[in-house]
Amino acid sequence: MTSPRVVLTGPPGAGKSTVMRALGKLLNLPCRDTDSDIEQSAGKPISEIFVDEGEAHFRSLEVAAVTQALRDHDGVLALGGGAIMDPHTQARLAEYTGAGGTLVFLDVSLAAAAPRVGFNQSRPLLLGNPRSRWKQLMDLRRPTYERVATMQVLTDNKTPEAIAQEISDHLTGKAREQ
Repeated sequence: MTSPRVVLTGPPGAGKSTVMRALGKLLNLPCRDTDSDIEQSAGKPISEIFVDEGEAHFRSLEVAAVTQALRDHDGVLALGGGAIMDPHTQARLAEYTGAGGTLVFLDVSLAAAAPRVGFNQSRPLLLGNPRSRWKQLMDLRRPTYERVATMQVLTDNKTPEAIAQEISDHLTGKAREQ
């Protein structure tokens, strides 16, 4: 059975997609982003899925995308920020980490996330007061991010390449221990 070499999770602005690409380049591995998978299968951006079909429909697409990617992707996988909140996804991730998989929580402060996210219209869960909504989402999700992750990296003031190197060093050390 194929499974990702490493899975990245974290809130909007943590750098999941950017770190995914840097880590994939560093490790010479293919990259996959479940948000991109969803947009490709739906034929439209996530923001339009939220408007047209609602969050519940998006979340069902997300569960399917994560399940599929965990089953057939063997590189670096980035999950959408809310994916880990679904119980089915948590169970799949527990199987993945239980089998020795590495799940990295890319942590970020609001101050560092704000310029990265830009709090624009493409983030449907951040509409209204984006800073307040980001903080609410993070307060809700942080315990789950911390519980499911096997590694946590604070991304504030670090380049994607430095974060990728930190994760790579962890993977190398983990491989030596086995």
